[in-house]
Amino acid sequence: MSLKRILSLLLLLLLSPILMLSQTGERVEKPKHVLIRAGKLLDVRTGRVLVNQAILIEGDRIKEVGAAQAIQSRAPADALVIDLSNMTVLPGLIDAHTHLTGNPDQIGYQSLGISIPREALYGARNARVTLEAGFTTVRNVGANAYTDVALRDAIDAGDIPGPRMDVSGPPIGITGGHCDENLLPPQFNYRADGVADGVAAVMQKTRENVKYGASVIKVCATGGVLSKGDSPGAEQFSDEEIRAIITEAHRLGRKVAAHAHGASGIKQAVLAGVDSIEHGSFINDEDIRLMKERGTYLVPTLYLGDWFMENAQRLNVPPFIMDKARAVMPVARENIARAFKAGVKVAFGTDAAVYPHGLNAREFAVMVKLGLTPLQAIQAATVNGADLLGWSDRIGSLEPGRFADIIAVSGDPLTDVTELERVRFVMKGGMVVKNERSEK
Repeated sequence: MSLKRILSLLLLLLLSPILMLSQTGERVEKPKHVLIRAGKLLDVRTGRVLVNQAILIEGDRIKEVGAAQAIQSRAPADALVIDLSNMTVLPGLIDAHTHLTGNPDQIGYQSLGISIPREALYGARNARVTLEAGFTTVRNVGANAYTDVALRDAIDAGDIPGPRMDVSGPPIGITGGHCDENLLPPQFNYRADGVADGVAAVMQKTRENVKYGASVIKVCATGGVLSKGDSPGAEQFSDEEIRAIITEAHRLGRKVAAHAHGASGIKQAVLAGVDSIEHGSFINDEDIRLMKERGTYLVPTLYLGDWFMENAQRLNVPPFIMDKARAVMPVARENIARAFKAGVKVAFGTDAAVYPHGLNAREFAVMVKLGLTPLQAIQAATVNGADLLGWSDRIGSLEPGRFADIIAVSGDPLTDVTELERVRFVMKGGMVVKNERSEK
């Protein structure tokens, strides 16, 4: 091959990302003003469906929301008009438990063949898919080598499309626990990035995660399902260790999410001041009482049980994982239903990566099946999710001053919550990401 040909190919490779970004719309100049006509608009705080509404957007923020005639009369003449008069408009959805840099075919020993650079590239793909599914914000609670930090920064810089991200970096766990790497024999002398033992070590690890860009801290308070050698019901840290992590994180302005299946581990984390319990499979009445008293959020991850059991054989899931899945996943639904009935605060989360990204909205139907109303499930993915992240002034509702993160569906999600599995229109920060508007 000639030198000229080689240089031409290199130039094409260098330019291709720029061309791809142009095709996604991320590099297209954003209109200064956008006017959205909304046939129906769901006020997620009250549950009221307002008709003939309009949203005026200035830059990346909502400027006004109200009756269409009044808003249109005040809209600048050069405003870009988007007609969603045949659709139901809602705030962009929030998934408070994702792993964008992981995929379901990486469970068990298959995960050992994934390099850190490859993991980051999976994240770029999954971020786009998640955004197009209507999830304009995610809380990413666990990724190797700060790949989620890099992904967030690339999205914020406009290099790639994706949701707003609250990221933890490597989850903090004990030696041999759920957030360690227990699949390799001892001669490899390897442990996961977030492993720390003892009060001094867990404080140092918390500070290190913040140093390298974590905006939330993830701690593994109990064993898990998709790991080897640990029990989902067992506590992993001492009381002093988990209290040190949470206290230090809060001192540094970071909230803490605790992976916790077992009842005693849930109680331990709640008493230590954790902000959210992830999964909560064996939650009991005492845990529920404490969480209600302290305002601790529950982030259940329910639909993954359906998908995982249906696809485990195809994925060649190891027996040690299957045994735990059969013991944990069915009983989790009974316990979570009881927590719903008792009125624990709930934020929407999926654990996407255990099942394919983009199917996140299938969680809604399971939440409703277990006792939430469609409105309560939607609130979990909007106002509640925003509150959990500490971002209520930015996301979670269609109100002046919030980011113009907006979705639309053809039907009524208060009647059929599965409408949210078929999002037709997505806008993030005033930029249209997906537009499959109904013409009916």
